[in-house]
Amino acid sequence: MVELQFGFENLDVWKKAIDFADQVIDVVEHLDTNRKHFRLIEQLEAASTSIAMNVAEGKGRYSKKEYIHFLYIARGSLYECVTLLVIFKKRKWVSEKAFSILEANAKEIARMLTGLIKSIKRTL
Repeated sequence: MVELQFGFENLDVWKKAIDFADQVIDVVEHLDTNRKHFRLIEQLEAASTSIAMNVAEGKGRYSKKEYIHFLYIARGSLYECVTLLVIFKKRKWVSEKAFSILEANAKEIARMLTGLIKSIKRTL
């Protein structure tokens, strides 16, 4: 029996985005707050998982133009995460160390997304 594999599963940026979402969820589970800010916390979780989901959804589209569109959405979700993490750090809900690790990973994902977008655009 041949196992079905999705094209996005081979993308390093998708793998990195999955790891990033997992790290963000782990940080959220250990936030130093009384958790009365559920909307902000849920928004961070949603944005962090949206990165990999949009990479995957774009890969599943039929045109390169659509794929690029979803990669831009993924990048927007990444920027949203970083913005929320800055706010969380400012409120001291997230440690400097945790923030620094997530920020470094976010910067790497941003570079990877930009590289992938440029690569696809060259083939249009």
